[in-house]
Amino acid sequence: MQTRESLASTADAVNAGRSSARAECEQALERIEAGRDLNAIVAVDAVMSLQEAETVDRRLGAGEGRLPLAGVALVVKDLIWVEGRRVTQGSRLFADFVAPQDAQVVARLKRAGAVVVGIANSSEFGCKGVTANPLHGVTRHPLDPALTPGGSSGGCASAIAGGLVAAAIGTDSGGSSRRPAAHVGCVGFKPSRGAVPNGPGFPTLDIGLECLCPMAGSVADIRLLFEAMSGRRAPSTKGPSAARRLAFTPSFGLDVPVDPEIEAMLQAALATLREAGFAVERRDPTWPDGAVPADLMALQYAMLADLYGDAFERDPDLFDPDIAVQIDAGLRLDARAVSRALRLSNAITISLDATLRGVDALLSPTVPCFAWPATELGPAHIAGRTVGPRAHAAFTPFINHGGHPALSLPIGFGAAGLAAGLQICGQLHADDDLLTLAAGIEAALSRSARGGTLTH
Repeated sequence: MQTRESLASTADAVNAGRSSARAECEQALERIEAGRDLNAIVAVDAVMSLQEAETVDRRLGAGEGRLPLAGVALVVKDLIWVEGRRVTQGSRLFADFVAPQDAQVVARLKRAGAVVVGIANSSEFGCKGVTANPLHGVTRHPLDPALTPGGSSGGCASAIAGGLVAAAIGTDSGGSSRRPAAHVGCVGFKPSRGAVPNGPGFPTLDIGLECLCPMAGSVADIRLLFEAMSGRRAPSTKGPSAARRLAFTPSFGLDVPVDPEIEAMLQAALATLREAGFAVERRDPTWPDGAVPADLMALQYAMLADLYGDAFERDPDLFDPDIAVQIDAGLRLDARAVSRALRLSNAITISLDATLRGVDALLSPTVPCFAWPATELGPAHIAGRTVGPRAHAAFTPFINHGGHPALSLPIGFGAAGLAAGLQICGQLHADDDLLTLAAGIEAALSRSARGGTLTH
């Protein structure tokens, strides 16, 4: 990932008059233009962005006071309303839709001084694990254009890792911001359910699973974004060294293989954390009735069918073929399948709470594999085993059903130069504590990397 100034440094420079929001915006627009081959950002309105930047400069010139994100250029996923911008959900159904107002999170970020410089690509309705759709095409991995950054917030991830912007706002209903972050080597944070508002915007495809998520290059940058998005600045209830009790599960209690290189990087990271004073114990979750993430997909299928089934029946060719399969499955579901998935979702919450009892966080791989070809829904094999198309996504969805906060932190690069991530799942509604803990883990791993212990 290209090195960029921290968000705090950018904001400090703009607040102090050493830079301006307009200058920061112009530089971001130039980088976006230079990085068009990634297809990470699918809608740019330079005039509107420069007007927003000039408004920030006028506010500072009028003595409004310090703005915590002054001049920070960011992109917003193509599922989230940004007033006056074309926002399509990656769907030909919404090809000409212009958002009538900002989502509340976007309005808060603008009040904090951030400037929206583009709309980032997504899979259609955010409903598959690669970032590609018939309207905007395929988003490329910044380290290898033949590969996918994952999805569905892959446009945000590639924009950050490709050095186009330092920050992005994605969404996450089952790992859509954490997994792409892991694949490209940036940080993605899913807040606790309810920590940030979702609307106004498109109807969501979940039962309270979806979160609007900050994505950036460091935990410190994530914290700045989260504070603005949540509308509060709450210090952690624990000191920087208090959160030391960690549990680790190598495969999240699921029968999913993990790439040996990723497993080795994770073990090296755990050894580093133990040396840094963290207590790390093995603790595998026990899921109800041997549940696997696929057991919950009936909820997504049912909601897609509810929202878009009529349009699908009129013209199925409007949709991404992969999404059409999901809508068709939803139209064929009976009520019992949906009821079973809802009951399972509630049981998963209980299991995750039990797993976290007595520890500050549960660590796991964010994803069990490295990025794969952009033409495929998922890797056909992981660690030599044949796997289904959703195996790459196995370690993230249950956390959405629990509502817990979780963050993906980079832990290095494999022999082929591809990134991997460590998932850190915290206690429900303890978002500030999780960010403090993640910063401590990030610092410990960074010190070790400088000393040559980790593979980077």
